[in-house]
Amino acid sequence: MTLEILTSDALAPIRHGFFTRKGGASSGVFEGLNCGTGSSDQTEVVRINRERVAEAMGAPIAHLATVHQVHSPDVVVVDGPLPANRPKADAMVSNTPGVVLAILTADCQPVLFADEKTGVVGAAHAGWRGALDGILEATLDAMEGLGASRANTVAVIGPSISQTAYEVGPEFFEMFVASDPDNTRFFSGGTGDRMLFDLPSYGLHRMRSAGIGHAEWIRHCTYSDPDRFYSYRRATHANEADYGRLISTIRL
Repeated sequence: MTLEILTSDALAPIRHGFFTRKGGASSGVFEGLNCGTGSSDQTEVVRINRERVAEAMGAPIAHLATVHQVHSPDVVVVDGPLPANRPKADAMVSNTPGVVLAILTADCQPVLFADEKTGVVGAAHAGWRGALDGILEATLDAMEGLGASRANTVAVIGPSISQTAYEVGPEFFEMFVASDPDNTRFFSGGTGDRMLFDLPSYGLHRMRSAGIGHAEWIRHCTYSDPDRFYSYRRATHANEADYGRLISTIRL
């Protein structure tokens, strides 16, 4: 099956892609393009999937840069292949042609950044914790460190869990409101004391408040489209033993 790669006109002509699960070699609960080395999928099969992604991005697999994602606000600058012992971080930036920045997600926001004029790109993994702690602003700061202009930078949020599928408890709500009382706008009523959180809107708010030139969400929900996307929350609700990871990439 052919790979399915979602793109955004906002990032053109920078080469990028939000890959769906279609076109991969994995089977079972991982069926499709599972690129998560941290999953219990077969190591060789995951490598085959990642090789297909690298090929689609016009690069050898050694140039596919991924980090050990830990829901942090930490960013690394990538100027060549990363070591086998990947750094712990949740975003990468680069101004080196040929390096493919790659983020793995399964409900969290994959965010791709580009300042085409100065030739700087970035990629961030922004779940609720990372977004709350400033990973998106930290990515913009790191891009500026490479010469990017924040006002000329574009960011696109890829497939993520949508508000209708993201039920949270009162402690979650209270944590966000304690950070900023205006964060109430990102919650709507759920069942009982539960609420529904709008992660993509929160991500857009953080980037726009930080002065980015343009930010948008690609408007695909990972939870509600099992044929195209992996979802940690959907797998948990289905009592599945594990779940696949989607990959999102960008390069100069």
